[in-house]
Amino acid sequence: MHIGEAIVRKSTIADVSTKDSRVGPLIFVLVRHETTGPAGLALVEEHDIVYRGAPGSSEVAPQPPAAPTGAVWRRDIHADEVMLFRYSALIFVGHRIHYDRRYATEVEGYPGLVAHGPLIATLLADLLRRHSNAPLRSFGFRAISPLFDNAPFAVCGMPEPDGRASLWAQNAEGALAMKAEAVMHSA
Repeated sequence: MHIGEAIVRKSTIADVSTKDSRVGPLIFVLVRHETTGPAGLALVEEHDIVYRGAPGSSEVAPQPPAAPTGAVWRRDIHADEVMLFRYSALIFVGHRIHYDRRYATEVEGYPGLVAHGPLIATLLADLLRRHSNAPLRSFGFRAISPLFDNAPFAVCGMPEPDGRASLWAQNAEGALAMKAEAVMHSA
């Protein structure tokens, strides 16, 4: 794909399954996005989304694990209202937890605006792009704990053998928020 070319993105629900867990029933939805341009299929993206019921009033969220150490690359980020609003518009997400502070804090009970999982993944991929010239072959990520606009966070990474890279995002206290793995094409 090239800047200025017309593209088409088709999203389909590829699978839905349920599972009982210690926190109650979970619903897993696999959404597949296929992006095509003038030369045909250019990108296939799959999202595994997990839905669960609202936590009970006595339920305490588990503490996220500590982020890895030994980052070779690091970039500090402070997601602000403008960044979160623009990213919502870019990816067509209208959920108010990303741009309406009053709703996010008073209705949903979050400490601030929620940074989008895909935004954090984009920042991790950008960190890799800044430090590697090799084209990206695959990129997978998993959200561990949320990040908010009321505290800075860091995107970190390090090269691994065989053209791979380990990437992660950590909150201001050093807890893991997202982990990712990238595989680059050989030069």
